[in-house]
Amino acid sequence: MDLPIFQIDAFTSTEGSLFSGNAAAVVPLHQWLSDAEMLAIAAENNLSETSFFVRQTDGTYAIRWFTPTAEVDLCGHATLAAAHVIHQVLGDEREELPLTCGVGNISVTVVDGESPEYELNFPNRAPEPLKGKRLLNQVAKALGVPVVALHQSRDLIAELADAETLKSCQPDFSLIKALDIFGLAITAPGDSEGLDFVCRFFAPQQGIDEDPVTGSAYCSLAPLWAERLEKHQLSARQCSQRGGDVSLTVREDTVGIRGTTFHYMQGVIRLPD
Repeated sequence: MDLPIFQIDAFTSTEGSLFSGNAAAVVPLHQWLSDAEMLAIAAENNLSETSFFVRQTDGTYAIRWFTPTAEVDLCGHATLAAAHVIHQVLGDEREELPLTCGVGNISVTVVDGESPEYELNFPNRAPEPLKGKRLLNQVAKALGVPVVALHQSRDLIAELADAETLKSCQPDFSLIKALDIFGLAITAPGDSEGLDFVCRFFAPQQGIDEDPVTGSAYCSLAPLWAERLEKHQLSARQCSQRGGDVSLTVREDTVGIRGTTFHYMQGVIRLPD
């Protein structure tokens, strides 16, 4: 059985699109493979996430995402990559692509332009501040830098003093993995004109030490900074080795997470019949 596969760079950097952003594999299906097969394919790909989708009879795309070690309930960059394939390869010309996943209904808006951008319409997961010193001290030890404050949604968010501290941080992933969390985002104010905040994201519990660009993390990071800065249109940069840029719109129930894509590679997966 042959299956098409595409590798798309999502949330590519405005400083140079090639070899930036977060690479995702995309596998369009006519019907679902078994969970074990999809996990094995994701492990073989060895990217942060592999997305699989099946078009439903009503035109909605059911989508699922796998890291090399687990299925996740929501993934931003692999959804952006899937939207690229649906729109630019499969020829779905609708301005809004409807999807359904483990957290419910989501969508991707196709933004006009010669090189289209895509905007994820994801749930607003505004984090709550955490009090107490014990966890804060554990996170500071794992990161090797002081932590200003902690916030919690799906992800644990550690606020750092400045962008330089964030960029130079060399975390101990074994200590992060020992925390009872999905993933750890670190964030700080932006360090250049027009940049509202910077961040990084670590998820060794999901088989990903550092994720290059993490779309779903902005469901929480964007509301945090929107309240802090008293603005709803934000610009962010994820300061991983590859780097990536994200434009954000915070609404009452959703967060618009916009980025660019680059079609890096495509091929065929060959599975035994």
